[in-house]
Amino acid sequence: MLDPRQLYDLAEPAYATFMERNAGRELVLLHFLDGFVDAGQVGHTLGQQVLEHSEHEPLAHFDVDQLHDYRSRRPVMTFDTDHWESLRPFELRLDRVVDRAGTEFLLLTGPEPDVQWERVSAAVTGLAGELGVGLAATAYGIPLGVPHTRPTTITGHSTHGNLEQDNALWLGRIEVPGSLGGVLEMRLGEAGVRAVGLATHIPHYLAAAPFGQAVLAAHRRLVDLTGLDLPDDGLAEAAEQNLAEINTEMAASAEVQQVVAGLEEHYDNSGVTQAVPSADEIGAELERFLADRDKREGR
Repeated sequence: MLDPRQLYDLAEPAYATFMERNAGRELVLLHFLDGFVDAGQVGHTLGQQVLEHSEHEPLAHFDVDQLHDYRSRRPVMTFDTDHWESLRPFELRLDRVVDRAGTEFLLLTGPEPDVQWERVSAAVTGLAGELGVGLAATAYGIPLGVPHTRPTTITGHSTHGNLEQDNALWLGRIEVPGSLGGVLEMRLGEAGVRAVGLATHIPHYLAAAPFGQAVLAAHRRLVDLTGLDLPDDGLAEAAEQNLAEINTEMAASAEVQQVVAGLEEHYDNSGVTQAVPSADEIGAELERFLADRDKREGR
């Protein structure tokens, strides 16, 4: 493997100052990478929420040109009349963030790399070890046959300690397409970091759209798991408005009402702790979501 440290540039002197200020303290690392399964835009929204409502500054910038396939995801460019005006480049970076209680933590955001997953994981794991990360956490959405008219349920997973008892719906042994977030969780765990993830269950018929109720549920669970006082500015109001819009659209479609009613019946009759989708059902939903996303993005 090529030297993982050559994948990023440190933002000095901010990095050195941060290390000195937090020497001896176990830090929390949150990571939200765009590009794979994130039904309901849960992880993306949480990452943007933190950046928009918290004090933060970059500590490390990753070399996206080494990691990204521009043929699969293209950056936005602005053309004005007779010339190219600007390019909005992709950015994968590690930030220092301050929560509402004044606690510093780390945040990794940006596009999921298309290549060099093990090298990226080694780079992040190395930075985590150097900075003293004791807990790493993420959240994302997965499409499942659940109704939006019931509380959002979440499946937690962890490298240290069993979160099964906290899961509203327990999933057994399954095989799904991999993600860098999953690899990173495994590698951090092997390095001694307690790494946890929250798979937030999104109604399959809403998978391609933002789903505020799920974002709010994942936010609350992250706060409980990490102890961080993460910003929730506007999340409840956005979730309420989003739900009203969904119900308005549902009221105009008898077909959607029928689908939702069937999901409600299954949810209510099975009992939340027993309403376990099969591995085939989960795999089918993930494949359908990925295929629909690829069509929308013209892949």
